[in-house]
Amino acid sequence: MWLRVLGSAAGGGFPQWNCSCPTCRAVREGSRPCRSRTQSSIAVSADYRRWFLLNASPDIRAQMESFPALHPHDDRATPLQAVLLTDAELDHTLGLLLLREGRALELHATPAVHETLCDGTSLLRTLGRYCPVEWRPVVPEADVSLGDGLSYRAFDVPTTKRTRFGPGRDQGRVVGYRLTDERSGRAVVYLPGVQELTTAVREQLDDCACLLFDGTCWHDDELIQLGLAGKTARDMGHLPIDGPGGSLEHLSPLPIERKIYIHINNTNPILLEDAPERRAVEERGVEVAMDGLEVRV
Repeated sequence: MWLRVLGSAAGGGFPQWNCSCPTCRAVREGSRPCRSRTQSSIAVSADYRRWFLLNASPDIRAQMESFPALHPHDDRATPLQAVLLTDAELDHTLGLLLLREGRALELHATPAVHETLCDGTSLLRTLGRYCPVEWRPVVPEADVSLGDGLSYRAFDVPTTKRTRFGPGRDQGRVVGYRLTDERSGRAVVYLPGVQELTTAVREQLDDCACLLFDGTCWHDDELIQLGLAGKTARDMGHLPIDGPGGSLEHLSPLPIERKIYIHINNTNPILLEDAPERRAVEERGVEVAMDGLEVRV
């Protein structure tokens, strides 16, 4: 199984267009070693020919153009088979509208996410005016074959984040995906949004070969410290990396071959390659995703 990180930043990308925080200034000025990043999404394939997207960011067109394996062939036939959504956040779904020229779109989403995108944001109602959308309901804990020896199991990721759209139901608002190469039995877990690493969520990480995990903020009060917002990382549905109970404390001892932070906010100092926070992460065996990172599992 192959996976490609199409985008590794949180909503807004890096740098964010309206932000002059220290990290955004550094990447614009070139004053410290760091790389710009687009908004998070990955592509997964069992054979390097048929590809599945996990989330569709607003940067999806440029991301697909940067990856030749996703380029079209035979007129407008493309290797893209389907999109799997972890939630209904705008930075994970606005890219669906950029796929409107397709002949049809297969979309895997929970009923809660589907309802939000239809009745809350109206995104799917708009998209459906341009191309047929085939909705495949995602049922947590059910094994689903994607063909060619690739399958997934979604699992519920509890969140108390206030919903802006939709019914606000508890179940299925956020899910993670465990993707398995059925020939080798090796698995990848994709978790770009985690508010709390509960026992049930932790169990989904067992025996996976590669984990892509929520790396949104370094500190829980990061945005408050910078004077950019009045919410903590947990308020926004994300477990911070540092501090007691932070994700680094949980992840560093896990016997997983590759542990990678993704969905990294523009304010997070791990984006700076010479930062002590970046060094602390890498010394404890966790990588920092960048756009274009490719992993064979």
